[in-house]
Amino acid sequence: MLDYQKMYRQKLTTAEKIAEVIQSGFCCACTSALGEPDAIMKALSKRVLQENLKGIEHHMLLASREEPYLDPAFAGKIIHVPWFTSGKARPAVWEGRADFMPNFYYEVPRLWRENVLPDVFYAMVSPMDAHGFFSFGVGAAEGRAQMSRARYVFLEVNRYMPRVLGDNFIHISEVNAICEHHAPLPVMPDSASSEKDKAIGRLIAEHIPDGATLQLGIGGIPNAVGEYLISKKHLGIHSELFCDSFVKLIEAGAVDNSRKHINRGKSVATFAIGSQALFDYVDDNPGVEFYPVDYINDPRIIAQNDTMISVNSCVEVDLIGQVCSESIGYKNISGTGGQVDFIRGANWSRGGRSFICTYSTAKQDTISKIRPILAEGAHVTTSKGDVDCIVTEYGVAELRGKTASQRARALIAVAHPKFREELMEAAKDMNIMV
Repeated sequence: MLDYQKMYRQKLTTAEKIAEVIQSGFCCACTSALGEPDAIMKALSKRVLQENLKGIEHHMLLASREEPYLDPAFAGKIIHVPWFTSGKARPAVWEGRADFMPNFYYEVPRLWRENVLPDVFYAMVSPMDAHGFFSFGVGAAEGRAQMSRARYVFLEVNRYMPRVLGDNFIHISEVNAICEHHAPLPVMPDSASSEKDKAIGRLIAEHIPDGATLQLGIGGIPNAVGEYLISKKHLGIHSELFCDSFVKLIEAGAVDNSRKHINRGKSVATFAIGSQALFDYVDDNPGVEFYPVDYINDPRIIAQNDTMISVNSCVEVDLIGQVCSESIGYKNISGTGGQVDFIRGANWSRGGRSFICTYSTAKQDTISKIRPILAEGAHVTTSKGDVDCIVTEYGVAELRGKTASQRARALIAVAHPKFREELMEAAKDMNIMV
């Protein structure tokens, strides 16, 4: 019988020793968001400066910590490559010190298996269990795919990382070395819902029947949607992100996952960001399972649940329904993420609907977020052919199956009143108002 504790002791080392393996020009892969190994990254950053290493690529989905490598001092040394740009990484991307990787989230594991070859995979994990398994915790998305082609696999064990169940484990036999670093995970407390959030949340909730399966994001609008679903019954969860709103709905009895066609009885997701209460809830909870993103976000999987409801947000939308959710002009601020994955899955689901939310204006009501055309250089996230509903605090514009002129009228009707006449004139000038 294998002695897993002995194997653990043999592979246990320090973050500094792990960092010594990484050389100039290495491609390093890391799990999403809170799975970034803090001690390893700090040790690597220190070594890079001391030994003047260069051209090390650090790939991950969403940087969630204030890591040293994002500082200008690391330009050309550690090149951060976000697959979804976080607020912490934006300055580096905008200044040309960091790159970014366009993708559909459900295809990320395939890109790692077929297109990007990592030298090193590293991740933060929960402590090893009696059978030699570590849980990837709150980030199941792409770790298995990343490590499958890496020359070296390194883990940073953190007792504060929840042990989340599902297809979310790595075995001691698959690992080259382990270090330990115990520190609480960064938290993102609930965002307070504004009056606009509540108006949008109320409008969306009116379209969600009992028995629907939900995908929500994070922030004020998803929180508001959750607030208006408390009285619903037999809701299900199949979502890229597991958020605090879901915990509240489960504890209120609105969610029981009983009407789902797949993963019935389980709330499933691929990662979690939120409060400490959220992390405590998912820890070793048989009712919650995390799976790789090529399962959770595959539109063909999503569509197997009837009445799939997808709720996402955007930066701006034009009068024929093209949606930008990831840039301000040409400046990347996030990524496509799972928006298109879930919109397509919801659209293919029997009785499913997808909602893209935005305030009607920005900058103290001086800019309309419904525009004749997208801003110059704007990245199109969701195409006009995929979009279903656009929601502002003024109403729901249902675009699916509508002509260009019907779309323009529907969008103008939910724009801020001060911009409606201007938008109507622009639509006429573009000859899309028949």
